[in-house]
Amino acid sequence: MSSVVRAVLPLLSLGLAGCMAFHVGAMPGEPKAATFVTVEGARVRYLDVGDGPPVVLVHGFASSLETWAAVVPALRAHHRVIALDLKGFGWTDRPEGDYSPAAQARLVLALLDQRGVKSAAFVGHSWGTSIVLAAALEAPARVERIALYDAFVYEEQLPTFFTMARTPGVGEALFGLFYNERPDERMALAFYDPSVLTEKLAEDVEASLDRPGTRAAALAAVRGQHYAEVEGRYRTIRQPTLLLWGREDVVTPLHIGERLARDLPGARLVVYPRCGHFPMLEVAGPSTTELDAFLDAKLDATGGPRPAYAPTPPPVAPAEGPAKADPPRAAPEKEAP
Repeated sequence: MSSVVRAVLPLLSLGLAGCMAFHVGAMPGEPKAATFVTVEGARVRYLDVGDGPPVVLVHGFASSLETWAAVVPALRAHHRVIALDLKGFGWTDRPEGDYSPAAQARLVLALLDQRGVKSAAFVGHSWGTSIVLAAALEAPARVERIALYDAFVYEEQLPTFFTMARTPGVGEALFGLFYNERPDERMALAFYDPSVLTEKLAEDVEASLDRPGTRAAALAAVRGQHYAEVEGRYRTIRQPTLLLWGREDVVTPLHIGERLARDLPGARLVVYPRCGHFPMLEVAGPSTTELDAFLDAKLDATGGPRPAYAPTPPPVAPAEGPAKADPPRAAPEKEAP
């Protein structure tokens, strides 16, 4: 870093201080039907629907419980489905404090306490998978089984934008200037089929980034990602685990899924061709069927960690017609929501 940049950054971060304030309380435009509860000092938006064995859904970075819109209807038919906006995202508060995966896991577990749930199956997407694994490490008796979509759980996955943001002043400048820039272009990196990214979805994400306290909370969440300190413990997680992965994901490439399948003793990896970072959207039918079967499965009679169930075969790419060129494998500068 040049001496000029070092001199300018403190002034720049001070000038952006107003943009980096946290926020507590209701925000303009809140959905009228939204339900909230105070958990760990934060006003948390949540969803609790259906009957049966409980399953909790944990969204990814810069996202919300709407990530699971295509999954909830299928699961609620015979599960109690609990989803939430994590602290700092969606319509939940953005208070000052700890936004690490471990802290978010404690928030999720506290919400389950509020709802009278002792244990549940945990499902996570992207950065949310690190929160699920943190819950399994902190309270293994409360996590019955695990399903992870395109996990973001290793130090090697952190983009340069994130690692630079750890530095005081630099993070404030980066998030103050660039966090809200071109969200539609950044989101497009997360999909193999660009048509899945509808105009409404892009507009909803852009609007969520403009809510008060969002930049400060996102920066705090980035600074809480220190996977080198915990990734060696993943091998101690014994719960049955399903890994669902898009083969063309450039946010969390497939080799990460293969590594995680080796690290988690009870894991099985299912890969979907012609799919990016959001299998629950791009291959909603097959991936949700797979998830539903996994959640309903009984454990092996031997008591082993692997679930006994008949998985849905992954979709096969059509043979006829020109194949769409695979997208480049380079990771984007920031994790897609």
